[in-house]
Amino acid sequence: NPHQTCTKQRKCYCLDQPKEHPEETHYDAKFDRCDGVEFDAITPDEKGNIFFFKGDHLWKGFSGPAQLANGTFQELDEYHHLAHVDAAFRMHSKDEDEPQDDMVFSYYQQTLEKGFPVNIQQVFPGIPSHLDAAVECPKRECTTNSVLFFKGSDVYSFDIKTKTVKKKEWNHLPNCTSVLRWVEHYYCFHGNNFTRFHPVSGDVSGAYPKDARHYFMTCPNFGHGEAHRKPRCKLDAITTDRMGKSYAFTGSMYIRLDTPRDGIHHFPITRSWKEVSGAVDAVFSYGDNMYIIQGGQIYIYKSAAHYTLIEGYPKSVTEELGIQGPVDAAFVCADQHVAHIIQGQKMIDIDLTATPRAVKSEASLPIHKVDAATCDSEGVKLFVGPEYYLYQTPKVLAVSKISPVAQKFPPRIFGCED
Repeated sequence: NPHQTCTKQRKCYCLDQPKEHPEETHYDAKFDRCDGVEFDAITPDEKGNIFFFKGDHLWKGFSGPAQLANGTFQELDEYHHLAHVDAAFRMHSKDEDEPQDDMVFSYYQQTLEKGFPVNIQQVFPGIPSHLDAAVECPKRECTTNSVLFFKGSDVYSFDIKTKTVKKKEWNHLPNCTSVLRWVEHYYCFHGNNFTRFHPVSGDVSGAYPKDARHYFMTCPNFGHGEAHRKPRCKLDAITTDRMGKSYAFTGSMYIRLDTPRDGIHHFPITRSWKEVSGAVDAVFSYGDNMYIIQGGQIYIYKSAAHYTLIEGYPKSVTEELGIQGPVDAAFVCADQHVAHIIQGQKMIDIDLTATPRAVKSEASLPIHKVDAATCDSEGVKLFVGPEYYLYQTPKVLAVSKISPVAQKFPPRIFGCED
């Protein structure tokens, strides 16, 4: 099975398996993944292009025909005893690794790195050969920067820094022939189906398995319907946490804004914040926490490997912030301790260091109705429909009597359409 691994410097690894029957070859085989293909490996490269491996063929991206793998990873063809890639993954180093049986090919920008291929034990000591799949798992998603190697129901968690291995048994998960990490989600592919799982526990939540042709490729008579259509360009909330993870919320969905290399995709809000159902009114980040306001309630989540609701929440907006709801938008600027809460044409500043929370000041705004707001390196942005208004600082916003010229935000950034 082909698998690819990459590290923070964007390293990719390939693992190959020798042919048991050299006379049997798929070199001239023509695959159509819309017929239902069990992939040997799936991985993104350092630019976010996703490769699907099958035999000595691969597909680039979610559409297009199969191509010979040696056209992209030329050196693989120089080892004629290798039948296919066992596993491939993108790591947080500079290249891409492809384990093949007991050999590792490390690629950067689709060029084999000097000194490769090498035996798998030289790069990943303690990891067995003849793997089924592999995937990177960076810190904050796993406990440490790790690579997960799959062999049957056994999962080997390899700590990149200490080079230690922890073995787990995930009998509840189907045997994965390939595994993909995409926008903080982990997918186990088996047959022409996939199952989403938690990278630490292996737990599966939701209705799985699902047919991969509905989600990971463009096929006639396949697709996942309404959720696949782009929403109109109107934000409900937008925020960036301390770790630089940036989110936009619209309706019951959210998107990651800081991972454009991996594309823009809408996910249900309940996927990451499971206690929040439906659309949100405002979201802001402060310290290690994310505050989500919905109606008269506020949820506070701890930002760790995965967002965890702090015990005792949700609470009322009045109890937590000392104001009455509803709230239209909210933001906190980096390294500041003031939450700027927008209600209609009024902005209320709340001291987040005070106990109980206290209103510092109020100001009238020149804009009648704000949908969402954020504060970043460019300044304060107030979003209204498909446009936004830019102010240099919250103080400039508070004293402004007229609104600046509205600017259109690019629909492609937010995965929406006018």
